[in-house]
Amino acid sequence: MSTALRVAILGASGYTGAELVRLLVRHPDVRLVALTAERQAGKPLAEVFPHLGGYDLPDLVKIDQVDWDGVDFVFCALPHGTTQEVIAALPPRLKVVDLSADFRLHDVETYATWYGHAHKAPELQAEAVYGLVEANRAAVKAARLVANPGCYPTASQLPLLPLLRQGLVLADDIIIDAKSGVSGAGRDAKQANLYGEVAEGVHAYGVAGHRHAPEIEQGVSEAAGKPVVLNFTPHLMPMSRGIHASIYVKLAPGKTADDLRAALVDAYKGETFVRVLPAGVAPQTRHVKGSNHCLIGVFPDRVPGRAILLSVIDNLVKGASGQAIQNMNLMMGYPEDRGLEQAPLFP
Repeated sequence: MSTALRVAILGASGYTGAELVRLLVRHPDVRLVALTAERQAGKPLAEVFPHLGGYDLPDLVKIDQVDWDGVDFVFCALPHGTTQEVIAALPPRLKVVDLSADFRLHDVETYATWYGHAHKAPELQAEAVYGLVEANRAAVKAARLVANPGCYPTASQLPLLPLLRQGLVLADDIIIDAKSGVSGAGRDAKQANLYGEVAEGVHAYGVAGHRHAPEIEQGVSEAAGKPVVLNFTPHLMPMSRGIHASIYVKLAPGKTADDLRAALVDAYKGETFVRVLPAGVAPQTRHVKGSNHCLIGVFPDRVPGRAILLSVIDNLVKGASGQAIQNMNLMMGYPEDRGLEQAPLFP
């Protein structure tokens, strides 16, 4: 493209919106032309996020103030349940990546069951493509509307999908024990996210009922070729960023943990952002902080016939905004890693 892609970010005052801005100000093919925030409208973005000052960015406005004639591409970083009607009202020529859960579930009845209300744009749901690039690259490339995966589903599916497709692990009895930093809960003030409620402790939440469970099951069922129900329990950790998924699987007859690791190495050997660690090495969230990387480790379980998969990502990057930009790059024909080249921040 000879001229810069004119990009709007809806919901720029949240964590994922700010992360989109942080990454896109260094993207050589993008110009940010509209940033929206209903409650912060009229303010410079630097007043809301001082770390993003000095980049000559537009002030925050309400969505109905955006001039869509001057926009080519939209990132929608609005809360779940608010996105369907907003995207349905956009000019149909615009390409969109939606970071909410509003278009991730293919079946609108499943969506209604888990999100407590009917889907408000079922015609768009039929068009939406699930944006786990490493598993769905061809469809994303041709898409107009991409549903950006959730953070837990990204960390969980990347190790599981190749193994299920090849029949190396059994589809029954999959257990996912996952942990997240508090930024995964969003930026709105909530008592459960206060420092005194989170620091110096760990707690499970959404037990047997977290909304990411059907999203993970959707992907693993497609990979397994049959319906899969799994155990998924998320936990909140006293850290700002990161997802750590410990996944317990039952090996197919005659298979070993070494077979799983070899299959994952082969599946991701050409991928920029997914890396399988050497045998015996456990990935850590601190080793992906600020990056679009996913690290995967594979271990034999002490229980015969089982293995343990460990997967880590930064929930705000590969689990949200970085993956959204990866999707945009693919949709627009840019190199997939454009604007995402930065190495993880350590310590």
